[in-house]
Amino acid sequence: MINLFNAHIESLSIHRVGNKSRNEALFLSGQPYPLQDEITPLLKEFFFKPFRDKEENYFQFAHDVDLEYNEMYMYAQEIFTNPSNIHEVSKKITTHLYEQSNHPHIKNGEVYVTYLTHITIDNNPVDAIGIFKSELKTDFLQFEEKESHLEMILQQGINLNRLDKGCIIFNFKKEEGYKILTVDSNKYDARYWLEHFLSVDAFIDENYMTKKYLKFCQDFAKDVVLPAEDKREEVLFMNRAINHFAKNDEFEETKFLNEVIDNPDLIPEFKNYKVDKGEKYSIEDVTNFPIANAAVTDARRKIKNTINLDTNIQIKLDFVNPESAEKFVEKGWDEEKQMYYYLVYFNKEQKS
Repeated sequence: MINLFNAHIESLSIHRVGNKSRNEALFLSGQPYPLQDEITPLLKEFFFKPFRDKEENYFQFAHDVDLEYNEMYMYAQEIFTNPSNIHEVSKKITTHLYEQSNHPHIKNGEVYVTYLTHITIDNNPVDAIGIFKSELKTDFLQFEEKESHLEMILQQGINLNRLDKGCIIFNFKKEEGYKILTVDSNKYDARYWLEHFLSVDAFIDENYMTKKYLKFCQDFAKDVVLPAEDKREEVLFMNRAINHFAKNDEFEETKFLNEVIDNPDLIPEFKNYKVDKGEKYSIEDVTNFPIANAAVTDARRKIKNTINLDTNIQIKLDFVNPESAEKFVEKGWDEEKQMYYYLVYFNKEQKS
């Protein structure tokens, strides 16, 4: 988990990078941009808002041979070792970005390199490097008084409500390649920012493993439990899976299967599904890992617990008390109407 509430921008360097394949220029500023009280809060919101609104999927710098061959990793290390030298290193970073700007769809834009302090990640106070890029320009009107009338002047500028690309490199887990968050609002060349410029892989930690395993369970429920049982059992399986993760600090697969899968016939189906699909979720060889509570909370929020019927009726099951659905909801078949039905038991209706 990150906390950017008290983040402070210590320095700001602004450059412009063009599209190399179109022979557009690279412009490197000679000195850092002087921060001003009236613009700094606006820049903080511009830079940080996409990260507050985005799910925390972390990355780390990577290289097939050694991290020292990853240019961005070495630039980050140089800055963290000597923060006062960030402006000179920001020129190297922008030049490196320019060298990757060969795809004809890549847009030119401004590059902002910042040194950030007073940030917390996983309850650890750290410094960070922010690298952001604005690409899309927005039309806006300015008005000027001309004697007896107002004259409209059409101009173009950056929309401070939209950051096109950005990453925050935290001075944390250096040996693994630093912990990194990244955003990319424009998907015209997804490889340009993540692969070519940053050269990152997913950061494999308990947060990553918890999310991946729960996503695997969700697909197993849809692909196997639903066809074998029914929608109620699909929802209840995910209900039990989420609650198992919520009440345990460590995941142990055998214990999980025994507690979560009611139908013993589905246990070999689960294992076969993992053999076939596990690589897709990076869990093919995983049977134990620490559980990240924040990832469980995120998953609970996203997983639907509603049975939608073709008669325009919905049955919403409680994720907190799954035993209620098992005890008080029954499914059957009505011969006369030739329709399925759900029978729901209750003592009294609750007030809304």
